[in-house]
Amino acid sequence: MSYPRDLYGYGQNKPDPKWPNNAKIAVQFVLNYEEGGENCTLHGDNGSEAFLSEIVGAASWPQQRHWNMESIYEYGARSGFWRLHELFNQSAIPVTVYGVATALQRSPAQVQAMLDSNWEIASHGLKWIEYKDFSVEQETDFLKRTIALHEAVTGERPRGWYLGRCSENTVDIVSQEGGFDYISDAYDDDLPYWRRHGERDQLIIPYTLDCNDMRFATPQGFNSGDQFETYLRDTFDTLYAEGEAGSSKMMSIGLHCRLVGRPGRVAALKRFIEYAKSHSNVWFAKRIEIAEHWMQTNPPQTKATQISILNKDEFVSAYGGVFEHSPWIAELAYDQGLGIANDTADGLHFAMKIQFRLADEAKRLAVLNAHPDLAGKLAAAERLTEESTAEQAGAGLDRLTDEERKKFTDLNTRYTDKFGFPFIIAVKGLNKTDIINAFIARIENSREVEFQTACEQVEKIALLRLKDLLPDVN
Repeated sequence: MSYPRDLYGYGQNKPDPKWPNNAKIAVQFVLNYEEGGENCTLHGDNGSEAFLSEIVGAASWPQQRHWNMESIYEYGARSGFWRLHELFNQSAIPVTVYGVATALQRSPAQVQAMLDSNWEIASHGLKWIEYKDFSVEQETDFLKRTIALHEAVTGERPRGWYLGRCSENTVDIVSQEGGFDYISDAYDDDLPYWRRHGERDQLIIPYTLDCNDMRFATPQGFNSGDQFETYLRDTFDTLYAEGEAGSSKMMSIGLHCRLVGRPGRVAALKRFIEYAKSHSNVWFAKRIEIAEHWMQTNPPQTKATQISILNKDEFVSAYGGVFEHSPWIAELAYDQGLGIANDTADGLHFAMKIQFRLADEAKRLAVLNAHPDLAGKLAAAERLTEESTAEQAGAGLDRLTDEERKKFTDLNTRYTDKFGFPFIIAVKGLNKTDIINAFIARIENSREVEFQTACEQVEKIALLRLKDLLPDVN
């Protein structure tokens, strides 16, 4: 069973973004333009807007206009936009607009100002409404209408997409459409990444809800401009320091005309811009520029192995022998759900050893007893598994003298008589003397200690086998 969420990402091996001019950080400002596209009975909606305004905790008024809410949104279009437009132009900061198509349609002067300033106008959907209950068919229809209206309003098709109030199907639907250079309906990383959908690799440029002025309109958010500025500066400083240490990232900053466009908040934004610009090696970019750069410097890579997409029979056939003659461990690991985090030897071993550890003592004992004696009768009869044969040969156990063979036979017998299971040790990197010394030392253990030690060795053997099977994904 495939677990669809990616809790691994880049892990510890983050790619080098190779930002232009060796920048230590890419800083990206988004201006959400939603005013005129929000819920309103004038727009054919069932009630008024209730999201992201000065009225914290507002509720929608069914079948009624909410005059106060409407006027707060109108402030964003009438005043906030122009204040921010002037700030960014004076600061020579490039901007990406997330434009709601119907909001853009109702704002000809603002759209022209965006175009005159060479801002990127990405799509923010057809309307600023909740999409979580949309069917795939209805959302697909809205997507097509969005693209058509956006192109008619701005003169070109949007290349970037961020719906915001999305459904579980949004990213798949937009990826399937195939015409977007990037999608930003994600908050899961500080770097862009590629997401596979069908036969298409879709670039995801994650967005932000923390470096976002929306927190002026949410509980436990920013109460004053200096809090917003401090948070932005702390984020910038942390990411800049990481960049100086060789791990450059991207900082996204989300803004709304009706929120940060207020006089008491825009001053904080201005101070942050001045602070960020006072640093060298900062790349201020539009999101489409980040997308174009990423496509060139970090194109999608075909994964050598995608364990998590195998069906159960394929998975058990490939990995059921990792724990000696115990395919039930692989079966249980599969049934628990394997995700991208398990597409490595370490990740898959993690899932499998959990099932081994959760098993009762009788089942774990059966796994121990599935292992052959070292240099024992099965080896002599050439009845070992292929893995065990290679492991024992690697330690020289297939080339014993008569005296050494007698020593192993004696130790095997004494050990098994005492503990009720064979001596198990991960032999990779060991020689015959190492193994005999470990044999002699461990035979003095209590059964409780030795049972635990043997189980640990079983897990180690399984990991070594997985690393042999998956050498390119560790």
